[in-house]
Amino acid sequence: MNGKADIGLIGLAVMGENLALNMAGKGFTVAVYNRTVDRVDAFVSGRGAGLPFIPCHSIPNFCAALGRPRKIMMMVKAGSPVDALIGQLLPYLDAGDIIIDGGNSFFPDTIRRTYELREKGLRFIGAGISGGEEGALHGPSVMPGGDHDAWPLVKDILQRVAAVGPDGVPCCEWIGGDGAGHYVKMVHNGIEYGDMQMCAEAYVLMRDLLGMTADEMADVFTQWNQTGLNSYLIEIAAAVLKFRDPVTGNAAIDVILDTAGQKGTGKWTGQSALELGAPAATIAEAVFARSISALREERLAAAAAYPSDKVCWQGDRTAFVENIRQALYASKICSYAQGFQLLRLAGEHYGWNLLPGEIALIWRNGCIIRAAFLDEINHAFKRDPGLQNLLLDPFFSGIVKECLSAWRKVVAEAVLRGIPVPAFSSALAYFDGYRAPLLGANMIQAQRDYFGAHTFERIDRPRGEFNHFDWTGSGSVTSGSYNA
Repeated sequence: MNGKADIGLIGLAVMGENLALNMAGKGFTVAVYNRTVDRVDAFVSGRGAGLPFIPCHSIPNFCAALGRPRKIMMMVKAGSPVDALIGQLLPYLDAGDIIIDGGNSFFPDTIRRTYELREKGLRFIGAGISGGEEGALHGPSVMPGGDHDAWPLVKDILQRVAAVGPDGVPCCEWIGGDGAGHYVKMVHNGIEYGDMQMCAEAYVLMRDLLGMTADEMADVFTQWNQTGLNSYLIEIAAAVLKFRDPVTGNAAIDVILDTAGQKGTGKWTGQSALELGAPAATIAEAVFARSISALREERLAAAAAYPSDKVCWQGDRTAFVENIRQALYASKICSYAQGFQLLRLAGEHYGWNLLPGEIALIWRNGCIIRAAFLDEINHAFKRDPGLQNLLLDPFFSGIVKECLSAWRKVVAEAVLRGIPVPAFSSALAYFDGYRAPLLGANMIQAQRDYFGAHTFERIDRPRGEFNHFDWTGSGSVTSGSYNA
């Protein structure tokens, strides 16, 4: 093939291959390289046969195949492999060249790389990409951030390979400076953890409390997908429940071991929420739920030590299924409220001009959490650009009020029956905490002042004015060394 490539892609695992095919299918000439060079030839002569690919067998060969300024997409494992690959590329790059990290990198690494490469005259973009293998091939959600000067040079490529919303708008827009793109992708994944845990809890309630079969539950999820819960994860929950194990012929869900893995992005979301003081309990509980699932042998021992009484459901099953739907819907709203609240606080803390309405549009298609009500989230921020929490928007508050009674019944029934529903219950606790005029935090602050002289604010004095009581009458406190 004559001429230079429009973009280069390094890393031909499945995600990389599919993204390269997506780019080539949109008419871009793509130089491809992989550390195991045999994979390059296998790809170009196999899935990529007949498409505008330039196979490269070394880093110098790869860089020489690219048009100026060079645009390089890295699809490699996050962490040290990204830094190692950048180090290999540097001797062959020129000022103004652009490196794009399309992996699940931790956003502080992206911040560091943006400034390190800027000092060398290079432009760096951390692009969060969501949608899995199918999304990469047919159109993912893309969340680019980093060096803004690079955006006009890669905008056409990234927006043309991205998914599009129902209105034809690409699910890709500039997020913000340095680590903003990877931060938004991280929060996307944290919300995804919450969504998946809620699907699991709805499934467990129908299975263990209502005694429903996999086929019956598949029908329920299919019906739910025609409601406000319409989303990719509800859709595939139905597909999973319908699927049959090719070995036994039984429902595939019943032969899958009850332990869930994780790759770290949910944990990072929880850590960031703690650092910024953002209440994201539902996302954190979803991460902890995966952690406790991994303790399978301990759980089996505990189950033997604390056996549960199996009580058959005596009520109206159809009515309780509807209660579960409403509990899922309200919990989902709270989880998204926590995620967007975290984005607001992060934008303020890191100086990113994050636009929550646009982020909702980016997530409407292509990504794992794509859902119908993301349009409503966009509308909420259009109605009130300064909206601090989705629970304060009239559309979402109306839904939560409608679902509240059913939500409480589901959580209460689960607690009485010993069925763990950490996402449903933590979302409800978040809602109750957020709407509570008094939380008991005055007791906490009084204790902090008692043992550590941490001071407190008074209800009859201006905010920001701090006071201290001589609690013991001795003019001192029990300890001045605590910082609790």
